[in-house]
Amino acid sequence: MAVPLSELNRMPDPQMVIVGEGVRLATYAWGDPDAPAVVIVHGFASSTRDNWVLTGWTRMLEQAGYFVLGVDQRGHGLSDKPHEPEGYDIRALASDLETVLDTYLVEEAQYVGYSLGARVGWQVAVDLPARITRVVLGGVPEGIPLARLDLDQVRAYIENGTAVTDRATQNYIALTERVPGNDLNALLALASGMRASRTIDPDTADAPQQPVLFATGSQDAIIEGSRHLASAAPQGRFLEIPDRHHFNAPGSRVFREAALAFLAER
Repeated sequence: MAVPLSELNRMPDPQMVIVGEGVRLATYAWGDPDAPAVVIVHGFASSTRDNWVLTGWTRMLEQAGYFVLGVDQRGHGLSDKPHEPEGYDIRALASDLETVLDTYLVEEAQYVGYSLGARVGWQVAVDLPARITRVVLGGVPEGIPLARLDLDQVRAYIENGTAVTDRATQNYIALTERVPGNDLNALLALASGMRASRTIDPDTADAPQQPVLFATGSQDAIIEGSRHLASAAPQGRFLEIPDRHHFNAPGSRVFREAALAFLAER
């Protein structure tokens, strides 16, 4: 008997975790809390549901016997969406995830992140080497996250409805508006805050020491930068996701199956 689509895309009730200066993060859990844990963290302008549930990741990981812990990063999904750029420093985002692990009493976990979630994952792996055992970083940029976003055009679009002419910025806005509940002002604050911090480029001199699978679409403009990051990690390896660009790579079965096999290694 076929399983209804509504069940395949099941979202647990969100559990709110307070982080930082009172920011509430929406978190979601699947599976047995006593099973090995995998933390899944979405990309910019996405959410746990959009990045991981609708693409089959949560179902796959739960069926493989993992306790799956999803997090809507601040500014996304059902989490709070501050409009102050200073609230989006990369280390604040990484610290948010440490607080989530503490709240759920997860002492050790594997990590799967995509795009912004992968950039945060690099930092989490560096900061918590004894706690994060294996890492999957999909579509991780080598330089400043969202560097291709034209912030002035986004501001003009929000304030005056001025047409956006930059192609990359058009794509990011379309992605933002596609996901229900997104707040363009909050995502502009995120992009502005991360860029202003000037501390967000992954430091290849201080790469994660854990086994790391880097995976990027063959049609993604950042692919060579991702390869470079993989070469900097002592236990890094690289997967080129065939026929995928930055915005549709999470839905790749090749990516999902490679990640599952990687997480199962010991």
